[in-house]
Amino acid sequence: MKYVVTGGAGFIGSNLVDKLVSKNHEVHVIDNFITGKNENCNRKAQYHKIDISDIDNFSKIKKILFNVDTVFHLAALARVQPSILNPVKYELNNSIGIINMLKSSEEMNVRRFVYSSSSSVYGPTEKLPSLELDLPNPISPYANQKYYGELCCKMFHQLYGIETVSLRYFNVFGERQNIGGAYATVIGIFIDQFMNGKSLTINGDGNQKRDFTYVGDVVRANILSSTSKKVGKGDVLNIGSGENVTINAIANLIGSKKIHLDPVNEPYANLANISKAKDLLGWEPLVRVEDWLKDLKIN
Repeated sequence: MKYVVTGGAGFIGSNLVDKLVSKNHEVHVIDNFITGKNENCNRKAQYHKIDISDIDNFSKIKKILFNVDTVFHLAALARVQPSILNPVKYELNNSIGIINMLKSSEEMNVRRFVYSSSSSVYGPTEKLPSLELDLPNPISPYANQKYYGELCCKMFHQLYGIETVSLRYFNVFGERQNIGGAYATVIGIFIDQFMNGKSLTINGDGNQKRDFTYVGDVVRANILSSTSKKVGKGDVLNIGSGENVTINAIANLIGSKKIHLDPVNEPYANLANISKAKDLLGWEPLVRVEDWLKDLKIN
């Protein structure tokens, strides 16, 4: 089977590429390598350095999509805080990028389009765990763009018939997570600070709760979303662990001293209701963040 993974040189995308390649599929990766890394590349996959947000690349993208079964669209500028600092840059990359990929996929008769969305679309809420039917309340450009992408997926299915699925990820962690720079995850930042003998920096009081989801579980959710006959009509699914832990608890598992900084503009807690993914995909998380950190042996 032939698959395309956008953002396949990034954190989640490269893990997905590895899994697809291990199953002897033909895998093509579209990545502009702005945040993707050469060291994440799998030599058995074919890579195309293309900016999907550039309309002039539309014909190039269509050629790559010839005879493709599923497009896994992971390419995006990620993270909430950088999007607040650079909203125009994020809008150009994330919103135009998905329209380009959806339209080219539809024109090339791609069977299914699996979109990587984010739990950030829920925004601040006192109602936990979050259900897919809950009213979105995005409070950052990144969250708004992810919700826009979901609406585009649903619209393209309704207008053009292409099968689409949107997956709302909750705080993904694991191998190849970014540990430095604007796109680093909180666990990645903590690990980097610990390994460099620095105190762990925590925004706010550290009692914020997050639903952390292992990257391998996210990869399985993507593959199941491509094959399940129960989805494809613009469905939206939460992909989380179904548990949440405090930032302080994560910091304590990693070790080192802690420094508390001013809070940032983000929801105080999130937690996924994953019953829909269990029902429609036959999926469930297998790795808990506490167990992964204990096995990491960074001490």
